[in-house]
Amino acid sequence: MSDDSDNSDNSATITDFINAWNAVDLDQIMSYIAPDCFYHNIPMEPAVGTEAILAVLKGFVEMSNQVDFTIHNIAESSEGVVLTERTDRFLIGERWVAIPVMGTFELDGGKITAWRDYFDMGQFQQQMAGS
Repeated sequence: MSDDSDNSDNSATITDFINAWNAVDLDQIMSYIAPDCFYHNIPMEPAVGTEAILAVLKGFVEMSNQVDFTIHNIAESSEGVVLTERTDRFLIGERWVAIPVMGTFELDGGKITAWRDYFDMGQFQQQMAGS
């Protein structure tokens, strides 16, 4: 966890992280991830460390022609934990898949040390199937 002097920067860091997603810049996205980061895209299996996280994120980036993550609300706790309410959209082929997401980010020294995203897998699968 970061100390209080870093807290005001954590929301800005996460906003920059989301902007890297919108630029579909995997190197930039990974630059925000701490080497021992814990990533859990719930309900999927968690990934730990940059190598495992990169493998998961490559799947999202490689299946998408375009990415558009929109932050609707962002909040930061006194401990520096950042919460985001977002819509994550992926252009797959000629169809946009849009998923409401609630994200939790823990940071230390400007790097994400824990990242949990909560979404409805059924809704994602229905859109992927074209329902």
